[in-house]
Amino acid sequence: MSYATPTGWAAADAEQAFSKAVRARRRAALVRRALRRCLECARLTIVEADGVGRSGAGGHGVRDIPLDAIVGSVEPNRAAQFDSEFRPAPPARGRWLSVWLAEQRGAVLPPISVASVGGGGAYAIRDGHHRVSVARARGALTITATVA
Repeated sequence: MSYATPTGWAAADAEQAFSKAVRARRRAALVRRALRRCLECARLTIVEADGVGRSGAGGHGVRDIPLDAIVGSVEPNRAAQFDSEFRPAPPARGRWLSVWLAEQRGAVLPPISVASVGGGGAYAIRDGHHRVSVARARGALTITATVA
C-alpha cells in the first residue's frame, strides 16, 4: 500500500515533513523560553531501566498502544534526539527520513518495543523512537508495540 504524496516525490515529501517537525520543535522551544518555562519539562523523560516492566505478567505481548501513552525513554542517547512530543532534532534526519520513506512505500515496520511504567497505562520506549516520531508526524493515534 502506498500513500498519495502532495508533491508526487516521496523524498521531497519526507524532507518537508522533517523540516516541519524540526520547525515545530524550535517554535516550542522559543515559546518555552519566552514564557520562562523549565527546560527539563520539554525533554523526553529518561526512565531508569530497573524501574520498568515489573508489573506482573498481564498485558505483555504485541498490541496497538496509543502514541500519547508513551511518556519516556529507557535509552538516554535516543532521548536526546527528541523532545517530549517526539519532534526530532536535526541530527536524527537520516534515520527519520528512511523510516518515513519506508512507511510511504508501504513496508511493514517491526513493532516498537516498550515497557510499562507505573501500571497506569503509560509506557517507556526501548526501541523505535524514530518510528514513534514519524507516526506522530503522520497523525497516527496508535502504534503496534511489543510490551514487556
